[in-house]
Amino acid sequence: MLEALGDIWEHADRGAVIVITASGSLTRDGRAVLGRGVARQALLRFPDIAQKLGRLLAEQGSHVFDLGCSLASFPVEETAWSQPDLRIIARSAEELRRLVDRSGWQRVVVPRPGCGGGGLAWKDVQPLLAPWFDDRFTVISR
Repeated sequence: MLEALGDIWEHADRGAVIVITASGSLTRDGRAVLGRGVARQALLRFPDIAQKLGRLLAEQGSHVFDLGCSLASFPVEETAWSQPDLRIIARSAEELRRLVDRSGWQRVVVPRPGCGGGGLAWKDVQPLLAPWFDDRFTVISR
């Protein structure tokens, strides 16, 4: 796992898959709640992403998904109003690694899951990712 500082979207312009952290929450009309951070930025860039992720969440539950457009979801909390959960982050890291292996992706950029707006400390999250993230993964922070 590599670590970097900067703007995650600069990596998208260079062909990387961008991971958006999310919850399992849906709006009344079935869209995923993408309220802050990289998820909110993705919604502004890809307005249909909330509808697509919402449909996947409703059908399959809160898991890592290939969202198309070189985007993947990464659950960090049960609801948009709950605190990030280290168990969910660990499960999502494993699911993301399996998706990356199946898809053949060579560059994947992940914000520090649950950190930033979620309030978790990187020192607590990093050990959960390390067993799953190899050198194809870059964890980015600003």
